[in-house]
Amino acid sequence: MDDTEPLATKQCASCKETKPLSQFLRRTGKRAGAGARRGACRACRLTKEASDSLPAVPANDYKATRRKAHPIKPIPVPPMSSISLPNDPAVLKPTRQGTIWMRGKTDKGRRWYQEIEPELAITLVKEHAAVIVNRYTIRRLFSNKEFRRFILERDNHICYFCGEFGDTIDHMLPRAKGGHTTPDNCVCACNACNQSKADQDLQTFMNSDELAP
Repeated sequence: MDDTEPLATKQCASCKETKPLSQFLRRTGKRAGAGARRGACRACRLTKEASDSLPAVPANDYKATRRKAHPIKPIPVPPMSSISLPNDPAVLKPTRQGTIWMRGKTDKGRRWYQEIEPELAITLVKEHAAVIVNRYTIRRLFSNKEFRRFILERDNHICYFCGEFGDTIDHMLPRAKGGHTTPDNCVCACNACNQSKADQDLQTFMNSDELAP
């Protein structure tokens, strides 16, 4: 009868320390005995697995271990020759219907869209009443109330024609003759000059005797 007892400890092949058998994994396979254990202890195996899963970076480089595998590529910048001016009417291009989209806001803040002729869109941009959104769209800068307040405050409530106090807006080139409601074509006017001028051209009215005293 064999009175020898199985070993209760084992030397780790990695750290060379003698540890209880419970610290070693059992061997598997047909040739492995009932008490066969693996060479490295559990602690050394966990340490090796952890080191193998980490990238080879310095220990103090914490950000490097969190870096994404696919960094974001910078957006390519087109050559300067192909970049249009921010508000150049030459970049406008009519839609298939031959029009330009114009958008804006009402006095109450409600958004609106409408289609206009390309010639009108170019005029509104040139005369600082609208800005270009894209090749097919412009945006009106002022609502009706905002435009009136802008013109009156710009001209300090002084009539362009007689120099008196003014609280109305007049078109230097009348709308009946092709003028538009733009900052370049509108001025502050008193009520008397506004009514007297009516649809006359600016030069004709300035040379007449109809100016308010």
